[in-house]
Amino acid sequence: MIARRNFLVGLAASATAGCAARQAPPSAYPYPVAPPPPDRASMGLDAVIDISRSVTVTDFRQVRGSGIRGVIHKASEGGDYADSACAARRPQAEAAGLLWGTYHYGTGQMPGAQQAAFFLAMSRPGPRTLLALDLEANDNNPSNSMRLDQAEAFVRAVAEATGRLPVVYVHPGWANGEPLPGSGLSFGARITPDSILARCGLWVADYHDSPEVPLAWAARGWRLWQYAGDESASRPAYNQTTIVQGVSHCDRNLFNGDAAGLERFWGA
Repeated sequence: MIARRNFLVGLAASATAGCAARQAPPSAYPYPVAPPPPDRASMGLDAVIDISRSVTVTDFRQVRGSGIRGVIHKASEGGDYADSACAARRPQAEAAGLLWGTYHYGTGQMPGAQQAAFFLAMSRPGPRTLLALDLEANDNNPSNSMRLDQAEAFVRAVAEATGRLPVVYVHPGWANGEPLPGSGLSFGARITPDSILARCGLWVADYHDSPEVPLAWAARGWRLWQYAGDESASRPAYNQTTIVQGVSHCDRNLFNGDAAGLERFWGA
């Protein structure tokens, strides 16, 4: 996620003010469904960051002292790239009292199930490790972006191995199959409400005052909202957020709920 956010800046997607009241269609899939968020679409708990090895970490205790409660670290990409900093940082973050999560950057070069197996091998998740799929355009090699079938296979494999669905990080335009402004890149498909992806908690990437909810998640809304990327002391998000100490820079995320809700969501 770090260094892959330039295409999000300046997007003019329309924002939604809330979540639809209708219920999601029933599904026979045996894994738990992400619970609906509280009735608050544009505000939340500013307590989650995501980072990778490109971020310098000096002290996770300072991160926690900045009001951050959860860290989501890149663990893997594709089927053969592991983030070399992930494993060593986990005990440091947990010792500082931070919730720990990992994400996988999906690509198009290997089957989704194979990527999932690699991700779990690199992440080594415990029962309290948040798991996430980063589903976005591969800026450096658009033809190597993860496809819909690969993403669905990835999610199924993670669920079968852990009994838990990962959260899905995605930009609303990408999820809806719309061309991204500027690049014109498109997912080539639209995630629908009956996809297994729509049963996952939504981690939406939208750098606006409020997030647009992709159509597939209209009935459930977002759980995490990445509202700013690569924030640092020299580049504060909207010039109004509290800078996170202990890291050189980070992506900033709101949780759609309170501290107790974040604890429950993280371990669900």
